[in-house]
Amino acid sequence: MNAGLGARLNGDQTDFSLWAPRASRVELALVDTDRNQTNHDMAKDDAGVWSVSVAGIGAGQRYGYRVHGEWDPDHGQRFNPAKLLLDPYARAITGGVDYSGPIFDHTEESNFSPDMADSFASVPLSVVVGDAPAPRPLAERIPLAELAIYEAHVRGYTRQHPAVPEHLRGTYAGLAYPAVIEHLKSIGVNAIELLPVHHFISEPFVIGRGLVNYWGYNTLGFFAPHAPYSSSGTLGEQVTEFREMVSTLHDNGIAVILDVVYNHTGEGGHEGPTLCFRGIDHGAYYRLALDQRNDYDVTGTGNALDTSHPAVLQLIMDSLRYWAVDMGVDGFRFDLATTLVRDERHNVDQHHKFKQLIASDPALRDKVMIAEPWDVGPYGYQVGAWGYGWSEWNGPYRDFMRDFWRGAANGVQDFATRITGSADIYDRGGRDATSSINFITAHDGFTLRDLVSYDLKHNEANAERNHDGTNDNRSWNHGWEGTTDDPVIINSRHRTARNLMATLLLSTGVPMITAGDELGRTQVGNNNAYCQDSPVSWVDWYDLDDWTSLAGLTGALLKLRADHPVLRQSAFRSNKEVRDSAGRKLGRSQTAWFNEYGTPMIDEQWHDQGRTTIGMYLSDRNEAFLIYFHSGWHSIGITVPPVPWGHSYQALVHTGNADELPADPLPAGAEFTLPGRTVVVFKAEVVTTVPPRS
Repeated sequence: MNAGLGARLNGDQTDFSLWAPRASRVELALVDTDRNQTNHDMAKDDAGVWSVSVAGIGAGQRYGYRVHGEWDPDHGQRFNPAKLLLDPYARAITGGVDYSGPIFDHTEESNFSPDMADSFASVPLSVVVGDAPAPRPLAERIPLAELAIYEAHVRGYTRQHPAVPEHLRGTYAGLAYPAVIEHLKSIGVNAIELLPVHHFISEPFVIGRGLVNYWGYNTLGFFAPHAPYSSSGTLGEQVTEFREMVSTLHDNGIAVILDVVYNHTGEGGHEGPTLCFRGIDHGAYYRLALDQRNDYDVTGTGNALDTSHPAVLQLIMDSLRYWAVDMGVDGFRFDLATTLVRDERHNVDQHHKFKQLIASDPALRDKVMIAEPWDVGPYGYQVGAWGYGWSEWNGPYRDFMRDFWRGAANGVQDFATRITGSADIYDRGGRDATSSINFITAHDGFTLRDLVSYDLKHNEANAERNHDGTNDNRSWNHGWEGTTDDPVIINSRHRTARNLMATLLLSTGVPMITAGDELGRTQVGNNNAYCQDSPVSWVDWYDLDDWTSLAGLTGALLKLRADHPVLRQSAFRSNKEVRDSAGRKLGRSQTAWFNEYGTPMIDEQWHDQGRTTIGMYLSDRNEAFLIYFHSGWHSIGITVPPVPWGHSYQALVHTGNADELPADPLPAGAEFTLPGRTVVVFKAEVVTTVPPRS
């Protein structure tokens, strides 16, 4: 991290530094417990950094900046010293935003006329935080191929957890509570991906509807843990509590990945509040249109950070290093990542310096790097383009698998491609199958339960007349919209949910489960619950009994995946013949595809758009598995392959009812009945060595 910026304890004084090269004057405003303000003028160096050292100032001190300069919106300058600004490098932020206060740098009449009302009483404050030991690391770094990611919300995950003490629910400490850790370990996830924990705020239009930004994709401080998630205090205690959470998760073998939002900030467009970056240098921090007055928005949020500017790129890199080194996290998922690789003309550049810096940084190059590979700007859809060292959210995987299990896919050809790592997208430039982050659901969209319960979104609670959220859900309500007491529909929904979960966990690549999906969490049809800090979004820990089969399946499959490397390999699947340790052929392939007759799939079957059944055979020198996926409604007779593919086949896990699949091993060439809409995993007994010829 750049030691020259932010607030740093230095013996009995604190050194403050702020980059603001176009400012004419900068004041440090120190705020005491009675909210009295004491200002200190800062001195500017040749690099545009303003600094001052103040004796007697220590950890817990609240502060802000007043930045003077020309009001010239036509040249990207919106300096207004009446607005108290946060430190972009603040390690902690306390207080909230009074949205009815004078938080805008402009008047109500015009976005381009300055408002000189003081914002002091209406804005959050930066906090001085001292250095501290980093969290305890993982005992051993988890390879990408072994990751099982669990996407969770710090507040919503434990807000209703009965075993978590009330004062810890919805906090960093609550997430690290023993009962929570026990559940994570019981289902077998070893990485938790946290929705944004950088300090964030709500948008004024959301507050105006009596709601809040719940998800957190509206960052205000890139170094500060979100203060409301702290159970212990907000004057730096949130930093300690976050570190303790990371240590506890690491002690239990669980990696921590942060969902980070470096593509825009919570200030919105120039018509939004001025709380930090805009008041320091609007034209430097944000992408502007050619007129230099208006924001060039490729994020859909009003602004976009300009990573073509060296100081902005430095801010992002310093933030990443801080979270990786000082806060101990193991990786990052970049929201709307395409915005980060746009050049000074706003064009997408996959050779952007942002990626080069990460690849060459010793603190970052071994961390998990996940791109949400799109934004809403020109050529923003960049799935498959991120290259070596990056994994990506695989949108085509999500869409196809939803279609397959709702009966809307044309055959099984694409199924085979998606379940084996999407080589058509990622197999280039030295990348491997862990480039694909496979997911069926995420925070954005239906939960797994809602995916099988609703054909349509039901977002009325968001107060946008149900116009928000996508209409492309690829969901299936199984004949009834929403809640029902019909046991036939309920059983059918559960079966489809189990099929979707099984497909995800048996796919090559890195699986990501949305927290609570294994428990049957519902948002009652809301597919855009970004503003619902309520039971709509919180995990319901009280309604578990009905979904125990899904939780049990999740745990069984993740254990199977962890115990058997052939189910989670990094390399893309191949049909190469398996050989024993002496190089002798064992008569079986690493990957093979079987029809229902026990013979390999032929071209005619691959191109049959009505086909709903396929057998996937995975093998290495030591073991082999045969997995059938059948999305058709009716049962089908299956003949298992002959020797040498397997001498016998033992069903280990399936998505059907308890008595629907054979419990005893099947000999080679035997027949069995595969029920409609079922996945079954067989362990094949295979020869692991060939006797040498005499």
